[in-house]
Amino acid sequence: QVQLVESGGGLVQPGGSLRLSCAASGFTLDYYAIGWFRQAPGKEREGVSCISNSDGSYYADSVKGRFTISEHRDKNTVYLEMNNLKPDDTAVYYCARFLLDSNWNWNRVRCRRLSPTDFGSWGQGTQVTVSS
Repeated sequence: QVQLVESGGGLVQPGGSLRLSCAASGFTLDYYAIGWFRQAPGKEREGVSCISNSDGSYYADSVKGRFTISEHRDKNTVYLEMNNLKPDDTAVYYCARFLLDSNWNWNRVRCRRLSPTDFGSWGQGTQVTVSS
């Protein structure tokens, strides 16, 4: 059974850090790109970061320099290290996947544009709250 499970969210003060985990089961990361997304109350879901072994990693402008995505193949897990957190980062964070195509440029386009419609098999989400 294909499953993505997020964890690691919580309450943190502005300027603090959290590390989110996205544990994959039922498939191997070798053939999929993994994206992180977030959704704040009353707002649309937005892309945060994406990683794949075909093309590396991408970030939304709002998190560049503060967030780092990585994957641990042995654990079949993708991480999102979040530093210098701001109140605007408050949201439910989700991970999702898309199957890598033989056309690497198409993989790059999809990973870079971070559109939720390109991804599937969504996890249940983990809440991140940044507040003093």
